[in-house]
Amino acid sequence: MFAVIETGGKQYRVAPGEILDVERQALGEGDQVTFDRVLLIAGDGGTRLGNPILAGATVRARLLDEVRGPKVRIFKHKRRKVYRRRAGHRQDYLRVRIEEIAL
Repeated sequence: MFAVIETGGKQYRVAPGEILDVERQALGEGDQVTFDRVLLIAGDGGTRLGNPILAGATVRARLLDEVRGPKVRIFKHKRRKVYRRRAGHRQDYLRVRIEEIAL
């Protein structure tokens, strides 16, 4: 069984037991994360597709850690004008383990 969820403006294909890095969000419950925007659920009973989301479907996950992604280097320049700017960025992520897909 697997599901397609949307969080942080991205879509992820998830299955129970998988470890996933998602965009960081404000947590109110502590170590439990619930994803409500489920777009598709597929398994032994067939495939259920939302329009755009499935009503009543949730994916539960457990928070493992807060991690940071790789550093992205930004370099801007204009040729022949001696204009150079360098910056960097590291994105914050939540590492979660998918526990249950419920309909």
